[in-house]
Amino acid sequence: MTSWRTIAAKKKAEQLALIPKEWTLKLDDITQQVEVDVSSIPDTCGLLNAKEIQITNSDLPDLLEKLAAGEWSSVSVTTAFYKRAIIAHQLTNCLTEIFIERALARAAGLDDHLQKTGTVVGPLHGLPVSLKDQINIKGLESCMGYVSWVGIFADKNSVLTDILENAGAVIFVKTNIPQTLMWAETFNHVFGRTSNPFNRSLTSGGSSGGEGALIAMRGSPLGVGSDIGGSIRIPAAFCGTYGLRPSYGRVPYAGCVNSLEGQDSAPSVLGPLSNSIAGIKTFMKTVIDARPWLKDPLAVRKRWSDDEYNLADHGNGQNLCFAIMWDDGMIVPHPPIIRGLEIVKKALLDAGHKVIDWKPSKHAEMYKCLGDIWTAGAAEDFSVVTAMTGEPVIASMIPDDEIPVVDIVDKHQIVDALAPGISAYRLWQTHKKKRMLREEHLQLWEDTAGMTGTGRAVDAIISPAAPYTAVRHGQNKSAQYTMVWNVLDYSTLVIPVSRVDPTIDIVKAPHEFYNEGDKANYNIYNPANFANAPISVQLVGRTLEEEAVIAMGEIVDKALKRAQVIETQRNI
Repeated sequence: MTSWRTIAAKKKAEQLALIPKEWTLKLDDITQQVEVDVSSIPDTCGLLNAKEIQITNSDLPDLLEKLAAGEWSSVSVTTAFYKRAIIAHQLTNCLTEIFIERALARAAGLDDHLQKTGTVVGPLHGLPVSLKDQINIKGLESCMGYVSWVGIFADKNSVLTDILENAGAVIFVKTNIPQTLMWAETFNHVFGRTSNPFNRSLTSGGSSGGEGALIAMRGSPLGVGSDIGGSIRIPAAFCGTYGLRPSYGRVPYAGCVNSLEGQDSAPSVLGPLSNSIAGIKTFMKTVIDARPWLKDPLAVRKRWSDDEYNLADHGNGQNLCFAIMWDDGMIVPHPPIIRGLEIVKKALLDAGHKVIDWKPSKHAEMYKCLGDIWTAGAAEDFSVVTAMTGEPVIASMIPDDEIPVVDIVDKHQIVDALAPGISAYRLWQTHKKKRMLREEHLQLWEDTAGMTGTGRAVDAIISPAAPYTAVRHGQNKSAQYTMVWNVLDYSTLVIPVSRVDPTIDIVKAPHEFYNEGDKANYNIYNPANFANAPISVQLVGRTLEEEAVIAMGEIVDKALKRAQVIETQRNI
């Protein structure tokens, strides 16, 4: 048997060979430093011309408008984003599959169609779109970080790939993930580690960490990740992008490779990442308008609702009431996260909305419930796949050359996942427990109607996406701030707020710790280590409320941008 190391090295060498020499960065002393912000290098490295810089810094609505008008060709837009994606990859290691000729041929075909017919193929006409590695594209690999799956080529597109291409998209790269997908960081034996573009000593998150880094570097205008416990939202939060975790079945999953397949109690979902909420909305409306339930039997039969987007159930968007969850009763977030919540609260109050506090309930039970569901068959699932080559199952994200640091919480779930799972009967009881927790939380939400002053329950919850911003590689030990919303199947949107400033986000005096994990989390905070890391929040709506969550996200985002303008004017 060929050794797994040989297979992995060969695949990585093949990837490197696909990068055009003229798109290769000349790495200098700055770009080789670890603790450095590389997010602006694509604009300054000299590999992109002025038009390509303009294209890649354009917001998605402007891109689509210019593509539809023929002002910019799909070939020129795809080339610009491909070059920027390759630059981003050299700085953060965010890509897996690279297929330049195929993507440019697709773009040329779309340009030809527009020129001959005067019409676009669909709402995404000519737009480059990146996909997380697990989303199948016919003729390409989806090894998903497993050496065992290298050399297995998809014989057909996933349903989502077909929908995006039928809408006119140019699928142009696939992005890096952790082995098994069951990590909140991104590292595997095949492609290696993905770093955070704002500080490469920090993680980009996971499991959609390649997407988070690529979108943040503006190497793609729209990407697709997946989320079983925070895998869209954590990279979005750590990398300062927008990211939506839809409810189960709203976006079709059929045709993707995955871990824990057959586990349908709390399944993974696909969702978008973008540098604007407009990108999130465009993706969701495009996919839903394609009626995915006719192509994937597990897709929910629910059309895009303009009434819901116009917030018909939320006072038509006037005088909304948001509830802020300052902590989850288990781990108190670091100072930058608290400051981010305070910024959001003030912006919403200044915009005329109401803000109350949210008291978390049974988060520890929900966190454990989801962990028990995952680990019921995870050990066998991982061992069956890795046995084909003998590659080891990754049990730590700490870099090999670093001394292990103190754990933030108890062992990461992936370690627990290697232990034997519970019986089928015990699993059924866990499913029952999850249902009961969802019922109780529904009532908890409804009971807030007496506190809001609007005559209805809280419109949305504002929550941390993690108890910290992006942390050092190997330190992201918990996903509890995102996992609870997976248990409840709430639609959740990450919104960027600010960046860590060590002069402002100073260490606070010790609080009364909830537990040893809370104390350990407090102790790892050193402002200098988190400098420049994005600060983000989650906006949490209810099940299948994607339209309303997007609309309320727009309201929050607008309030934040207005507050930023006022602050800038005040400082002039």
